[in-house]
Amino acid sequence: MTSFIPPPQTKRFLSQFTQYLRFEKGASDNTIESYHHDCSAFFQYLHGKSVINVSDVLSNHVNDFLVELNELGLSPSSRSRYLASIRHLFRYLQSTNVIPYDCTETVDLPKNKRELPETLSIEETLSIIEQPDINTLSGIRDRAILETLYACGLRVSECCGLKQRDIIDGSGIVRVFGKGSKERIVPIGDSALHFIHEYIVNARPIFVKKTISAGDTLFVNQRGKQLSRMSIWNIVSDYTKKANVQKHVHPHTFRHSFATHLLEGGADLRAVQEMLGHADISTTQIYTHIDREYIKEVHKSFHPRA
Repeated sequence: MTSFIPPPQTKRFLSQFTQYLRFEKGASDNTIESYHHDCSAFFQYLHGKSVINVSDVLSNHVNDFLVELNELGLSPSSRSRYLASIRHLFRYLQSTNVIPYDCTETVDLPKNKRELPETLSIEETLSIIEQPDINTLSGIRDRAILETLYACGLRVSECCGLKQRDIIDGSGIVRVFGKGSKERIVPIGDSALHFIHEYIVNARPIFVKKTISAGDTLFVNQRGKQLSRMSIWNIVSDYTKKANVQKHVHPHTFRHSFATHLLEGGADLRAVQEMLGHADISTTQIYTHIDREYIKEVHKSFHPRA
């Protein structure tokens, strides 16, 4: 959009709004600049529609502005950012009695198109998991990590944070602390438990001899320190290359594959939501799109009239 000099009243409101963001909300310079830019663009649009007074702005104006941003090629996330900025401004103007009501209250955020995550086939997953040399100490640990990521659908940070006491002996479950330290219980298979046991008995004691700071952390490096997220990323990347899997694979790919393989096998969506630790089932439902693609492929392959 071209350079726009707002009318004095608009300029005053923008100045007061930025002062409010800076001194009352403690917003960063980048946030303030972003809000100012987005709101200025909206006022420029209104000026072109001969809407000068903020009290004359209606929800239709906001909706039409978002439509224009869409026609200019802005992504849903960018349009959502514009709306968030405008909404903050009009809530501020309402709170200071400049306008009687917030015209953005009835405006919906643009729907973000969610990209389907890349997943591994079962064969690709097993090929990567079986790459570590279990005749070495680091190989036993790496096999245990890969098995755990896939068996439990863990986030990489959750895998790093696992404690030995989180592996509940004899129960076939793992206690996981996810986002916001929210605890959940996740089943774990015999194969993962077997390699975790091998690692705890044979490899971990050798690693932790070199430090007194390991505590109860499950997965440690060869110096006895807790593995970082980047270390686990590198472990996954290295074994993906060794398995000659031609995909961009990272720890979260195992989480995506965990969910997809469960749903393809007939698992209940709510159960998968619980295991993944998603607060909202709509987050889990992205995997049903992958499942539908699988179903369509099966139909295409086997239905006589497909």
